[in-house]
Amino acid sequence: MLKEYRTIKEVAGPLMLVDQVEGVKYNELVEIEMGDGEQRRGRVLEVNGNVALLQLFEGSQGLNINESKVRFLGHGLELPVSMDILGRVFDGLGRPKDGGPRIIPEARMDINGNPINPAARDYPSEFIQTGISAIDGLNTLVRGQKLPVFSGSGLPHARLAAQIARQAKVLGGESEFAVVFAAVGITFEEADYFISDFKKTGAIDRAVLFMNLANDPAIERIATPRMALTAAEYLAYEKGMQVLVIMTDLTNYADALREISAARKEVPGRRGYPGYLYTDLATLYERAGRIRDRKGSITQIPILSMPEDDKTHPIPDLTGYITEGQIILSRELYRKGILPPIDVLPSLSRLKDKGIGKNKTREDHADTMNQLFAAYARGKEAKELAVILGEGALSETDRLFAKFADEFEKRYVSQGENEDRSIIETLSIGWELLSILPKAELKRIRDEYIEKYLPKVNSPEGDA
Repeated sequence: MLKEYRTIKEVAGPLMLVDQVEGVKYNELVEIEMGDGEQRRGRVLEVNGNVALLQLFEGSQGLNINESKVRFLGHGLELPVSMDILGRVFDGLGRPKDGGPRIIPEARMDINGNPINPAARDYPSEFIQTGISAIDGLNTLVRGQKLPVFSGSGLPHARLAAQIARQAKVLGGESEFAVVFAAVGITFEEADYFISDFKKTGAIDRAVLFMNLANDPAIERIATPRMALTAAEYLAYEKGMQVLVIMTDLTNYADALREISAARKEVPGRRGYPGYLYTDLATLYERAGRIRDRKGSITQIPILSMPEDDKTHPIPDLTGYITEGQIILSRELYRKGILPPIDVLPSLSRLKDKGIGKNKTREDHADTMNQLFAAYARGKEAKELAVILGEGALSETDRLFAKFADEFEKRYVSQGENEDRSIIETLSIGWELLSILPKAELKRIRDEYIEKYLPKVNSPEGDA
């Protein structure tokens, strides 16, 4: 029998102080029963002696502290899981949002998860094909990696997220692939876009969606990514699936964290965010990975919008320290009509070398990737020089590099929203573009690959 308390001392916004409590734990789930029988939920934020500070999920509006009673449930927030979660849409607290039945659970998992023993981690090394050339060819995603997308306000990161969710697959893998999609603090229109896109393309059959809307409580925003990661851990480590977790927009998550921190009157850190923002983000990102002797894996693509396009803002800055690289979206490319507007030069995948090459993508992948980077960088320099000195000041070779840079953006980076390119197609486009340049300038590619692949530009054949 759960013990009830009628010792509510104070309520301020979403916070409630309960006196004379016993045996209460941090993060424990709480039920508040109001005088009219309505029930609200919350969780324990802090315990000091016999006083507990609670955060209410639904807020405190209309709550009479003299008529209400509090029950501590003895456990934290849990997600009921079974294979039936695939193909379903849930809210930020794991309740069905698609009109379907409640999940009959095979297990109930604490949403805070269990830390992975570092010694049990396996090194990420297998290529994941997203079907997007700028990622697959140049900033390759590897199974078990955390690769965030840094976007700006108004840039099409939602469409990029939906495209990756639709197209991503592990090549040559025998195990099943699933996508767990967490939308944090998004508008109703965006939620409708994601749900209808998943249903229309059939991607929903292998996906689990968690939708937290902008008008939902801040505390739900804190729970949503953890709900998604818990579902991913069940599918990956209990059912042996390869799981891709896409979370958008983590800036809304960090803002909710700041809101709760301010309500608790904590000392603010950079730009008002709590001093533990780094640690908190790490508890999310570090749930990605592979575990030895387990078939499944969790790969993460967190998406966050940079306020004022500022890479030094605390959220992208701290994220960059924890994750293995970043994909950066460019406002300049977006204005040119290049979609997706991925700026390949400042983007980076620190594990790309581990997921490419013979028997993974193709033997020439690493060389062509390095050559494309170098040629695009030189082409952009040549274009900047032409703006200052005029095109007449450019050498013939510089003009070819400038032409290469334009073609690279139009044909390699830019691709249709529903265009799913295989890695062989991506490599072939790269070779076609490199044929613009004189052979003598292809200094980063081995001669045998030039002989083997450059004359056969239009052929998708090659050694796997």
